[in-house]
Amino acid sequence: MLQKEQKEQIVSAIKEAECNTSGEIKVHIESHCPGDVMDRAAYWFATLNLHKTEKRNGVLFYLAMKDRKFAILGDMGINAVVPENFWNEVKELMLPFFGEGNYSEGLSKGIIMTGQKLKEFFLYQQENDVNELDDEISFGK
Repeated sequence: MLQKEQKEQIVSAIKEAECNTSGEIKVHIESHCPGDVMDRAAYWFATLNLHKTEKRNGVLFYLAMKDRKFAILGDMGINAVVPENFWNEVKELMLPFFGEGNYSEGLSKGIIMTGQKLKEFFLYQQENDVNELDDEISFGK
């Protein structure tokens, strides 16, 4: 679904975003989204254990490429502090890139924007901050 360089760009954006925050960002990509995109994103959010971060500050970027569906899900720790329309703002930033088929650039921009916002509320703790989830992209069918 993505070329090696595109995967590397996304993982690099995750690492950059997470170096400033204790928040955890994960990307899950699959070809098709059976059913409602938010339900599917919630399924992967739980499957990837994003709800198990210490500060409940996990974020999932979910993308079904062939169906052209995507969702962003933040855990309750994040949703309690970011502005109500924050996830829509991130989506609006990403949409033009997706429209051009440039998924890696769109995801990277959204991830960096998310990391900047998370930094405001979930500062990186240099001494004891642990990367609770790996930064690699997960893939479905």
